[in-house]
Amino acid sequence: MRGVDEVISRRLDTGVPLVSEVSRYIISAGGKRLRPALLLLTCGALGYTGSQRFNLAAVVEFIHTATLLHDDVVDDSTLRRGRATANEAFGNPASVLVGDFLYSRAFQMMLDAQDMRVMQVLSDATNVIAEGEVLQLMNMHDASLTEAGYLQVIRSKTAKLFEASARLGAILAKSSAEIEQACADFGQALGTAFQVIDDVLDYDGDAGEMGKNLGDDLREGKVTLPLIVAMQRGSASQRKAIETAIETGSVDNLAQVIDIVQSTGALTSARAAAAAEARRAIAAAQQLPKNHFTDALLQLATQLLERRY
Repeated sequence: MRGVDEVISRRLDTGVPLVSEVSRYIISAGGKRLRPALLLLTCGALGYTGSQRFNLAAVVEFIHTATLLHDDVVDDSTLRRGRATANEAFGNPASVLVGDFLYSRAFQMMLDAQDMRVMQVLSDATNVIAEGEVLQLMNMHDASLTEAGYLQVIRSKTAKLFEASARLGAILAKSSAEIEQACADFGQALGTAFQVIDDVLDYDGDAGEMGKNLGDDLREGKVTLPLIVAMQRGSASQRKAIETAIETGSVDNLAQVIDIVQSTGALTSARAAAAAEARRAIAAAQQLPKNHFTDALLQLATQLLERRY
């Protein structure tokens, strides 16, 4: 990760001070760096030790950071990782434009790999992520969203970059098609579980630990798995209360919505869905060579279910 940080620091150098300032502000905010870690661990599991792993790990972090900058503007978010979002600190125009810079810098860096397969995976992933963001926008305040529709969004918007990160490790290691697919399956399952747990924590977390405001999803009109299950299981009046909150984006009755989500067992059901994805990830990782890197991947899938932030 130190090698990745060196690449990030070097590639953020630019003659435009505001670009560097905003980029460093969000990248230094203490994120989990799961996507670059996933790429590095996959490379390790498959025996690739070349320097391109640092470059491409930085690329996926830049792409992820660009999506955060744009997401926070779209969602009008004010808090991320325990401090003001970039749009809150620097304004929406700076956040959008610096997000564009990070995307374009990431594509410059992809060329360093001199591998069309790498370019294909990353460009496809970036496109799918953008589609997922638009899908999510279309689904805002739509209380009729189904579980299938929800999964389509998170597999595009969140899990796709996890999938690409793991797949890139296999491509750099020149692995077989079967191993590459196992890595991709691991990444997709891990990313899906990660997002489901993230959505659970919006109704079952601690704002101080999470570094974001509880109820943000509801305020933005996002229909997530806990709400979908609660509406399926709740009484007519409970369902109506959640539908009204989703459609209006009001958090005036957040305490009531949280109570309904908890009392209907929706959080337990959502955690079970995340556990099923984690098991899928574990099954995929077990196809990789046995070494301490693969052990770390297995541990990552297991510990993901215990996260509180």
